[in-house]
Amino acid sequence: MENDAFKVNSLTDLDRASPSGGKVVWDPARSIWNAMMLAAAVILGPIYFTWDAFLLFLAFSALTLCTGHSVGFHRRLIHRSFECPKWLERILVWMGTAVGMGGPLWTIKLHDFRDWAQRQPDCHPFLRHEKGLLADGLLYLHGRLQLEKPPGFNPGPGIADDWFYRFIDRTWMLQQIPIALLFYLIGGMPWLVWGVFVRVAACTTMHWFISYFAHTQGPQDWIVDGAVIQAHNVPLMAIPTMGESWHNNHHAFPRSARHGLYPGQIDLGWHFIRLLEYLGLAWDIKLPANLPPRRGISPVSNRALSIASKQQANIGNTP
Repeated sequence: MENDAFKVNSLTDLDRASPSGGKVVWDPARSIWNAMMLAAAVILGPIYFTWDAFLLFLAFSALTLCTGHSVGFHRRLIHRSFECPKWLERILVWMGTAVGMGGPLWTIKLHDFRDWAQRQPDCHPFLRHEKGLLADGLLYLHGRLQLEKPPGFNPGPGIADDWFYRFIDRTWMLQQIPIALLFYLIGGMPWLVWGVFVRVAACTTMHWFISYFAHTQGPQDWIVDGAVIQAHNVPLMAIPTMGESWHNNHHAFPRSARHGLYPGQIDLGWHFIRLLEYLGLAWDIKLPANLPPRRGISPVSNRALSIASKQQANIGNTP
């Protein structure tokens, strides 16, 4: 039995669920949303290009991906890798919603569902990324997997019963409206197009792209024993993903607030958490060295043991 620090927390009825049988169906709302954003970016982006709009695109993408998607959604809400005030958590989660991929409850469910399925001895081909790159992109951006025996979903107290999270999960598309109005009032159509359409299309597409390569190819330091899908690191995407592309490290130590564990592995999300800690806004930060011993992983590189040596050494002393 895995320690609670490493288990999938939001899924229920796993004893009756199966990650294998099912089919991929069209997801109309999300498909239309993604197609609309991509079409607007491709058509309107070149027409309304200005350098200040391009800088806005880079800056706001970085801000929302780092504070929101990486830290707010992933490291805080899903994995509870650090503690922070509730008001700050809500700000970070709103920033994650502003990325334009989905709301907090949908994100938790999708993440934990894929994490659980990929840890099993077998899972649906959709989750194994068996199609080619373009076909896989079409499936992920426009479809959803409908299992014959899906698990239940309960994100627990503090999330499921939070009115704010329920509200922005229902209205996640509408959250782009105040952003669009603000950008239009400041910079006109160039800021609107590049600050919303191009940004959302780029961030959504990049998220799928990283997921594809992080589960199919690239360097590894750890193997999760018995898992049909193994994670890989994608070094070239470390900066635009704010450290999320060190995915092999994350699969080995999912509750760690730091994903870039080795020298030279840039992890901007981790640096933001360190900034919050310095300001007194983050505490009880989880790292491999202070997490409970992780069973069920095997090192496949010499440096793997150097990072979590104390954490792994405790395994032999744990009853």
